[in-house]
Order: sequence, then C-alpha cells, then structure tokens
Amino acid sequence: MRRATFALLLGILGAPAMAQATGPLVLAAASLQEALTAAADAYAATGQPRPVVSFAASSALARQIEADAPADLFVPADEQWMDYVAARGLLRPGTRARLLTNRLVLVAPATQPLRLRISRGFELAAALGTGRLAMADDSVPAGRYGRAALTSLGVWAAVEPKVARADNVRTALAFVRRGEARAGIVYATDAKADPGVRVVGVFPAASHSPITYPVAILGRSTNPGAVRFRAFLLSPRGQAIFAHYGFGSGRVG
Repeated sequence: MRRATFALLLGILGAPAMAQATGPLVLAAASLQEALTAAADAYAATGQPRPVVSFAASSALARQIEADAPADLFVPADEQWMDYVAARGLLRPGTRARLLTNRLVLVAPATQPLRLRISRGFELAAALGTGRLAMADDSVPAGRYGRAALTSLGVWAAVEPKVARADNVRTALAFVRRGEARAGIVYATDAKADPGVRVVGVFPAASHSPITYPVAILGRSTNPGAVRFRAFLLSPRGQAIFAHYGFGSGRVG
C-alpha cells in the first residue's frame, strides 16, 4: 500500500518537483562538522529543504567526486583538493569562492596538560616522552599543514618517529581526547568543539600555508538548492554561524 501511494505521488508531482523538494548534497571536510550542521539547520529554518551533509577527509571526498559520486557542493579544508577537482573539469564555472579560514593548534588531553611554548626548536619530542603525537595523514590538509609547521620550526625530524597517523583531523583529535596520544595537531575549531582537550599553543601563521576552506558547486549538480545554499554560506548570516564556531571569514580585505 505504501509503495502504491509513493508511486502515485511520483506520478502527480513528477521527478523535477521531487528533486526540488530535496536539499542539496554537500561533501565537506570533517573539521566542519558542528559548524556546517548548524548552518544547514539555520538554512532549513528559512523554509528551504535541508541540505544533506557528508563529512570526511577532503582527500577522500575529492576522490569520491572524481569517481562520479552524486553531490552538489564541495567544501574541502584546503585549496589543493579543490584544485584537484577543478583540474578534472568537475566544478561549475564561476562558483568557486573562499568560504572560511582557520588556525593550527597543538592540543593535549584535558586531564594531562602540557606546558610548551611553540617556537623554533621547541622541545616537543622531549615533552612527548614515550607518548605519541596524533596527526592527520599527509594526504589530508591538516596533516600537511602540521608537517609543514613542524618542519618550518625545525622539529619535524625529532618528532616524526613519534607520530600516530589518523585518516582525518577528527580522528586525530579523538586519539588525544582518549589519552591514546600525548598531544595532537588539529585546527583551533576542533579544539574548541571538544572539552576533552586543551590547547597548548597556536602555531605561527608563517610556519605553514594559509588554512582556507573554499566552496564550489559541482558540475554535475542539477539541484537548484545548491546555488541558494552556497549563497547562504557566503552571506553575513552564514559567516556569523561559522564565526560562532571559531572560523575566520573567507572574505578578502
């Protein structure tokens, strides 16, 4: 009976109407989980169909897009993975924009704080002792930023043998929260979202490339809600939601 009713609705409404009643599918970096969920909720509260958001490592999402995964919007945690998708002709022209910025921090379990001043040659390896440093894998933006920062500060060679790799930044954060790692390198927004960790220090901006989150509509998207949700994310209201979660504005100037 239910199947017959659904089939009747399809016949009455037609496929285009059903598509318009469905929110856009967004593929987004794991570090955006709380903020982008809140943005999707706020957007839906305006009467629009709620976007469906899938969170994972930017690298994994980019490869899903390359493999023809159905999606409407892409929001990675760096420009490199957006470049990867763009180079394959998979973005809608003219829709790429810088959405957000972030900072890189060193964290420790809240129950086992560390006292370190992040500077050139700082004694991170000694502070770790026999413990591990949780970091996202090098294929993930947070992992690349972290390695670049440690290299710039001259401590990567000493720390590398102690690194515990994670498939994304939120997994690295969980290692620290659970005490499975003595410290970890994550985004400032990740640390803010998790009361189980404490920030030891912020890495100097000059020690790594700028942390930016671009947004773009994918070329295969046919959902009209993609344009509207992108505009909402870039609007003052959308930016205010991200600011509440600790992100910086993506606007230049």
